[in-house]
Amino acid sequence: MSKHGRILVAMSGGIDSSLAAVLLHEEGYEVIGMTMKTWDYASSGGAKKETGCCSLDSINDARNISVSLGFPHYILDIRNEFGDYVIDHFTGEYLEGRTPNPCVLCNTHIKWDALLRRADRLDCEFIATGHYANIREENSRFVISKGIDELKDQSYVLWGVSQESLSRTKLPLGHLRKSEIRDMARDRGFIELVTKSESYEICFVPDNDYRGFLKRRIPGLEQQVAGGNFVLEDGTIVGKHEGYPFYTIGQRKGLGIALGYPVFVTEIRKDTNEVVLGLDKALYRDGMVVGKLNLQKYATIEQPIETITKVRYKDSGTPALISQQGEQVKVLFHEGVSAIAPGQAAVFYEGNDVIGGGWIMKSFRQTEEEKNTPMNSSIAFSGN
Repeated sequence: MSKHGRILVAMSGGIDSSLAAVLLHEEGYEVIGMTMKTWDYASSGGAKKETGCCSLDSINDARNISVSLGFPHYILDIRNEFGDYVIDHFTGEYLEGRTPNPCVLCNTHIKWDALLRRADRLDCEFIATGHYANIREENSRFVISKGIDELKDQSYVLWGVSQESLSRTKLPLGHLRKSEIRDMARDRGFIELVTKSESYEICFVPDNDYRGFLKRRIPGLEQQVAGGNFVLEDGTIVGKHEGYPFYTIGQRKGLGIALGYPVFVTEIRKDTNEVVLGLDKALYRDGMVVGKLNLQKYATIEQPIETITKVRYKDSGTPALISQQGEQVKVLFHEGVSAIAPGQAAVFYEGNDVIGGGWIMKSFRQTEEEKNTPMNSSIAFSGN
């Protein structure tokens, strides 16, 4: 009989998830390892060798750790679930002129649900992952908070995990730094984990060529969207582009256009197949509207709250006032934020705690009148 009960650990084959399993095993849990097969890259027609958490090498690495410590390991094939939801969403968002974040979607809507279903079948009370973040309970709610290692903190990608899922989740690495994890692996003789390179690519686009992926995934896409105009904010046409899905907000390189001064993609207009270009300053916005919310620290936001809000994973965050109206949150930044991309995740922090997050629906600039209007006014959710 184990000291703490049975726990199902998601093991990708990398150092973080492997050490999460090792530490829980040493702590006295009855560990069961599980590696999820989410994608078969060979089927996408990509040129690069399959790498990362879905590769055969990674699956074998996870199994070897399990065997060395004497606990069972299973492979869970969720390619159909993953493809139908994550990849269809990925392609659909680009076709809508937005920039998707498939890793957040996969974490919160595929992997957690899949793990919990299998945990129930295996009589596991808890699941665990190797994310650098913490979970704590406050006022009968489970809250994700930042990991102690600021450079590795992954709380941003976990905003969408439900209360029920958080109540059954362990994150054993949240109180550790990456350097400590490497030392622990080395001390335990897992040298191959220390020297193994880490992948930061989207698992189904390991060559980082999302445009090529879209073209392979949607036959005829190039012909459908080609020939649109590059325009300036005043409507002046300055050239032709390859199709609006192949550009992202904030992009400067690879535009294939020379105006004699640096320009960036500031807006994507799907309905007219236009890509708007502007100077760096044109990227800045005063606020945004966020939808499809998942709140963690509070059940609802009754009054405007001062937060640090992130608009992308590597964003350091910006002070902002947030206010909820129904299923949306309006965010007003205290200073302009550059390159806010609809389709990306926005995450709201109070100190180290994740208040919650959602998907960016639109960003806007405020008029002087709006800047002087209270958040709870009738125009609180308007914007240009």
